[in-house]
Amino acid sequence: MSIDAKEEVITLGGGCFWCIEAVFNRMIGVKSAISGYMGGHIPNPTYRDVCTGATGHVEAVRVAFNPEEVSLREILEVFFIVHDPTTLNRQGGDIGTQYRSGIYFENDAQKQTAKMMIQELKITNLWDAPVVTELVAASKFYKAEDYHQDYYQLNGGQPYCRAVISPKMDKFRKLFREKVKE
Repeated sequence: MSIDAKEEVITLGGGCFWCIEAVFNRMIGVKSAISGYMGGHIPNPTYRDVCTGATGHVEAVRVAFNPEEVSLREILEVFFIVHDPTTLNRQGGDIGTQYRSGIYFENDAQKQTAKMMIQELKITNLWDAPVVTELVAASKFYKAEDYHQDYYQLNGGQPYCRAVISPKMDKFRKLFREKVKE
């Protein structure tokens, strides 16, 4: 993925990558949201490899955005609302280390912004449980197989999409109306 001079990239793990990708592909200022894998110990993992939970990879979405149109803070505000950052290695029915909550930063400014937001969330007690989102420097990102890209857009009628992704999309549209591309 080539990056425009006016683009910044951050990688986010928030459970199934289909959910995070669907939201960010519809956010003003986001140029692309690509599903993939990060943080593991084998090169070129496949979906089947990552699903075992043994590779150390997280299902993640690489978000390229224009910071003149949307700030990293706004990206992270959406991220923390559309997934549960308090469940370790789990999002709803998706269970395993590959579904962990994580922010994978590219530079110190991103790290500091994310760290500050996590601290703010801990202070506000927005959830009944502590935030367990990991904050780690980005490692090599492996793009997921083509059939995982734009999954919600191409398969919105599937039961998983209706039951899991659609409610997150509805929440995004309701709480961040001014940030929706549609």
